[in-house]
Amino acid sequence: MTRAVRWSDQTYMALALSLGRRGQGQTWPNPAVGCVIVRDGRIIGRGWTAPGGRPHAEPQALARAGEAARGATAYVSLEPCAHHGKTPPCADTLIKAGISRVVAPLQDSDPRVSGRGFAMLRAAGVEVTTGVMADQAARDLAGFFLRIREGRPRVTLKLASSFDGRIATATGDSQWITGPAARRAVHAMRARHDAVMVGAGTARADDPTLTVRGLGITRQPVRIVVSRRLDLPLSGNLAQSAADVPLWLCHGPDADPRLIEAWSGLGARLIPCATTAGQIDASALLQELGQAGLTSVFCEGGGALAASLLSAGLVDELIGFTAGVMIGAEGQPALGALGLSHLASAPRFDLIESRAIGPDILHRWVPQG
Repeated sequence: MTRAVRWSDQTYMALALSLGRRGQGQTWPNPAVGCVIVRDGRIIGRGWTAPGGRPHAEPQALARAGEAARGATAYVSLEPCAHHGKTPPCADTLIKAGISRVVAPLQDSDPRVSGRGFAMLRAAGVEVTTGVMADQAARDLAGFFLRIREGRPRVTLKLASSFDGRIATATGDSQWITGPAARRAVHAMRARHDAVMVGAGTARADDPTLTVRGLGITRQPVRIVVSRRLDLPLSGNLAQSAADVPLWLCHGPDADPRLIEAWSGLGARLIPCATTAGQIDASALLQELGQAGLTSVFCEGGGALAASLLSAGLVDELIGFTAGVMIGAEGQPALGALGLSHLASAPRFDLIESRAIGPDILHRWVPQG
């Protein structure tokens, strides 16, 4: 039976959660977990899931704690794993280290673990407390849980636009609508996701690298371009860096086999996807990315890809950067056609954050309901 939460449990769990966030974007398909070992009110070990998903947080924290872990409490931001994979179960590792109490916010929804980690601990006489900061943990691990539940990664759609909702002038000039502070924030957001995704139009128009720059990041997110026909420049930045930074190209069944071979030869991973109404089906696309192990995707447009995700109800968070500049009706809109006849059918979101970032406004939204 779960016992009452002690006054200090929330403090230590907040630290474990913050440690887990250090691994966001780097641990897929594993969850980004943090662990804090506490004995007699003193932190004796800390750890978080390493890049690539291993080692897990618990053995790293226990290694730092050493023999002092015997009789201590472990605060873990997710139920310790209970299955033998490439490493032994973390629940068993905690037991062998002599941990006397484990505090965790949530049960792991992975069917290989779900409830079994807690059961192993209790069977060994370890006291287990659950439910501490469960809401925050659920937010931090939302992509991991969504992939298990629905087979797809969590999608954040970012739109940076002028005050009147344009992303470029009629001639395609778009650098820069927002300021340096906003662009730096975008790089930080990229770093916290498993992958950065754009449509073919954006890849052709901007010739982006889609990497995280200026933050000292060594492990880059996967770069994804959605291009039904693979009509992308073979001499652009993406092609030149395909052998060094992961590049996945999601294409339709009608893509030219010669282009598939050419991109594969450059080092890109080719992912065939089903199409509908002449474009790659958004649901099928995300299922393929989920099968590949991704838990979170940061989509930066363009308009057609953004519209397809919104129309399919597949945007889990919407982030806008709005600049105080006007471009006019002849400019390129941030969104492609949604095919709406009635306002009641329009996707609606609730505002959860709004703040100034340099001269621009950052606003974050989540789907209503």
